[in-house]
Amino acid sequence: MVARGTKLRETGAPAPMPVAEPDERLSQRKKPEIGRYLLRVDRQTKASYPTSDTAMAAGMVIKTGHPHVQVSVYDSIDYQTTLVDLPAVPQ
Repeated sequence: MVARGTKLRETGAPAPMPVAEPDERLSQRKKPEIGRYLLRVDRQTKASYPTSDTAMAAGMVIKTGHPHVQVSVYDSIDYQTTLVDLPAVPQ
C-alpha cells in the first residue's frame, strides 16, 4: 500500500468576528418584526404590518387565492387574534 501524505491547513490568525449587540443578532430564520399586526397563515407568521387594515387586506388576498388555509391577523400589543374569512356569497 502506498503511503499518502496529508496536507494540513495553514494556521493563521482567525478572521475577526463582528460583534453585535444582543438585540441586533438576527438569524435567517427569525426576521425582525417591524409592525404591530402579524399576518399568520396556518399559525405561521408570514409578515408584519403597521396597521390592522393593511394586514387584513393582505390576508384577504391570500384567503381568496387559497380558501382552505387558515389566515389570521395577530395584534402583538393587545394579544388578540382576528380570523380572516371570505365574504358570504349571496344566493
